[in-house]
Amino acid sequence: MSVEGGGKGWIGASLLRKEDARHLYGHGMFIADVHVSGVQDVAFVRSQMAHARVVQVDKPARHAANVFVLNDIQPVKILEAGPELSAHRHSPYPALADGRVRYVGQTIAACVMPTRAQAEDLADQVHVALEELPAVVDVVAAMRPDSPRVFDEWPNNSYISTSVVEGNPELLGSAAVRVHRRLRLNRQATVSLEGRGVLAYWDHRLDELVVYLSTQGGQVKRLALSRMLGLPEHKVRVIAPDIGGGFGGKNRIMPEDIAVAAIALKVRHPVRWIEDRREHLLASPHARDHTYDLTICAERDGTLLGIEGDIYIDAGAYALWPTGAFQEASMASRNLTGPYRMRHLRLDAHTVATNKAPMGPYRGVARPGATFALERLVDEVARELGREPFDLRRQNAVTAAELPYRTAAGLKLDTGDYIAALDLAREKIDLPAIRRRQVAGEPDGRKIGVGFAFYTEQSGHGTVEFMKRKFRVIPGYESANVRMLPDGNVLIYVGVQNHGQGHETTLAQIAAHELGIDPGQISVRYGDTAIGPYGFGTFASRSIVFAGGAVGKASRALAEKIRRIGAHLLQTDVAAIRIENGMIHGPSGKIGLAEIAFAANARPDQLPTGMDPLLESVATYEPTESGGVFAYGTHAVVVAVDPDSGVTEILDYVVSEDCGTMINPMIVDGQVQGGIAQGIGTALYEEIPYDEQGQPLATTFADYMVPCAPEVPTVRIQHIVTPALTTEYGVKGLGEGGAIAPPAAIANAVADAFRDIGASFNETPLSPRRVSEAVDLARRARGGQR
Repeated sequence: MSVEGGGKGWIGASLLRKEDARHLYGHGMFIADVHVSGVQDVAFVRSQMAHARVVQVDKPARHAANVFVLNDIQPVKILEAGPELSAHRHSPYPALADGRVRYVGQTIAACVMPTRAQAEDLADQVHVALEELPAVVDVVAAMRPDSPRVFDEWPNNSYISTSVVEGNPELLGSAAVRVHRRLRLNRQATVSLEGRGVLAYWDHRLDELVVYLSTQGGQVKRLALSRMLGLPEHKVRVIAPDIGGGFGGKNRIMPEDIAVAAIALKVRHPVRWIEDRREHLLASPHARDHTYDLTICAERDGTLLGIEGDIYIDAGAYALWPTGAFQEASMASRNLTGPYRMRHLRLDAHTVATNKAPMGPYRGVARPGATFALERLVDEVARELGREPFDLRRQNAVTAAELPYRTAAGLKLDTGDYIAALDLAREKIDLPAIRRRQVAGEPDGRKIGVGFAFYTEQSGHGTVEFMKRKFRVIPGYESANVRMLPDGNVLIYVGVQNHGQGHETTLAQIAAHELGIDPGQISVRYGDTAIGPYGFGTFASRSIVFAGGAVGKASRALAEKIRRIGAHLLQTDVAAIRIENGMIHGPSGKIGLAEIAFAANARPDQLPTGMDPLLESVATYEPTESGGVFAYGTHAVVVAVDPDSGVTEILDYVVSEDCGTMINPMIVDGQVQGGIAQGIGTALYEEIPYDEQGQPLATTFADYMVPCAPEVPTVRIQHIVTPALTTEYGVKGLGEGGAIAPPAAIANAVADAFRDIGASFNETPLSPRRVSEAVDLARRARGGQR
């Protein structure tokens, strides 16, 4: 284990991102920038009710041919989403409503016109008669026997309910300390910089359906479109151009994708839909919306024993293909012990259908919710015992000597030093100084608080892990094609999709490390199913583990062939050959890599006898440990809170984290900073509330708050480097880590600011109203103490 370590050569170098130049100069190409001759725009008619029967759809007579309902785009097959478990209930999700709508914003009809404005005008002329039905809004109430049903044929509103019983949970009932809380993360949108979008047309020259799609993984989307539209896969081409962020919201097949592609098969021109912000907040895949009703148990000496209770995941009205939202409840249960030595669990987890937009796998998936619940409960135990919360964490953290450590829920924490991460964060935040400042008080009357959150981030799951989860599509590997051209420059084709992660840079660094050339000589290509190798896309912090491993493996195979050719030309043994700085060195001479590449591609007569020409290698990669590897860290935050207005300001933010070997430390820091910005949104700003009729109350940025530059602090990031043992180069995924801990750390800091009056903060976002109401409630409980 080292602090701020770096690798040799190109691995560990903080290179500027290759992809930044085109974006900074406005040369990127996103879905809305793709121009195809004759394209017409789509506007959708969407449900204005949360739950209703579709009685009738009246098309305006003049443009009836331009309005498409479900029958007009048939045949379209509905794929069953969710795990391959008989207990998981099917929720058929049509591209356009099939007689029932189940959330506000669900697509009913599609209007096609030469411009978006004309399409929207036509949509306004379509009359939809709806017969309103009772709406299911509250996730806990949805599980009661007398609740209305989202699907009439279901016995209740649960997609699936599971139980986790580990250790000896019967011991928890007699624990000396039992702290019960109901905790909640409210619903969010992903708010990617670019919304969703799709452009589709039939290419008569190639005899195929071309679908430009803002997606996190084109190969899996092609699979879905092929099956749903009844086309063979070689007749479907998905192209993902530049993608302006995804965060899980572009990792599922959506009704608009299907409808636009189906319409393209019916008309003689290209059709396009670009999501606007109101559509995004209404009907894009939503996130979070977790409720935890839990009791944490401990001994009087502070030893944490375990947790029991219920977890409710509001998955919305439909499961999204392929996996649905079922894994959120499972992940919440499995991650609820975090990096602590708790041995007893008794949890009932419910994935629940409501009349809200479907749930997607937002950045961090269930881990921010589980971490929020766990870390708030740990702070509450410390308060109950009169202990410093940091000390209680340190007492119960898994030590380096105990690794590898299998948690109560069966997760194998592999490498690292969890206590070092805690101590480093405490040192940098200067906890004693904060405590002195609290005693002195602030001149402006604000309250100062400090909060910690301890997290783990599992990534790099392999085939066996996803088989256990009963996934319909098993993303257990990635592949890469590495090709050296006659001039010695290199093209790399991968199946992952870059949408802000820096793949064009980091994957080039890996190949450069193996091939002994400059990353500037390497181009990384992705996003076109016609030319790229099969892969599953970018999500779940998996790309550097899987695609990085595949690129490294393919590059090593290529380097071995280069050495064999070099040895032949230099008339020496292969064992005596090394590649360095674009040259092949032997004991008594050297030759340029470009000369080797030219021979391999254009002068096969110069190759060793029996060697095939070309310099090209295809490799697949899966880590040897299917259960994944664990990044981890500690977030420490200092806040100042106005007790009357409830406004919270972040004064300082420190992160100590371990993501193994860093291919590019600067990109790592950017990922952490960006994740924290999103986590601050969860903690303080972002929420889509619904009223009792299922109407969303935040459908514009006037109502839906996101943190902007003034609200996001400069984060002080400290790295601990413990290479993973089961991945190429010792890397661990880190893309979600920044977003996991902020809700817990910030809520703990706000609670710490008001620990003298015992105010409780167990629901995000911690809006000014929620904070001021909690403070007022605590004051009144103490007889008006300020």
